[in-house]
Amino acid sequence: MAKMDSKKMRQWALSMYLNENRTQEEIAEACGVARGTIVRWAKADKWKEHKAAKMMTHEEMINNWKEQLIEINDNIASREPGKRFATPSESDTINKLSSAINKLQTELGISEAVSTAQRFIAWLRPVDLEKCKEFTRLFDVFLKSLM
Repeated sequence: MAKMDSKKMRQWALSMYLNENRTQEEIAEACGVARGTIVRWAKADKWKEHKAAKMMTHEEMINNWKEQLIEINDNIASREPGKRFATPSESDTINKLSSAINKLQTELGISEAVSTAQRFIAWLRPVDLEKCKEFTRLFDVFLKSLM
């Protein structure tokens, strides 16, 4: 298996944190890094904020971003004729919001894949604990192979 790049490894670690209730030690072991590395990633990548944001559905986030775009566009439209164009800051915000909306609407992220697997694991655990352990191990290997 090819070595996973650091960015993808960090995304996978975050996904395990958000979706699987794994400890930092378990995440470190799955990623093949020291626990201190996971602590640094969690702080640098603001894992706690991501967990709080996860409480909001994708639809709610998209709707909030669309409302922000409408407000910016209404502000631009309210200007006098000849001055109805976005400032550099507004243009940057419009691009970022549009990109975030598009990404959330069109990409199946690793979080969704892990979330689906986690639901399957929760179902499988009482049916066959050994198969559940093997599936979890294999799914980790599968995710690494994609990164």
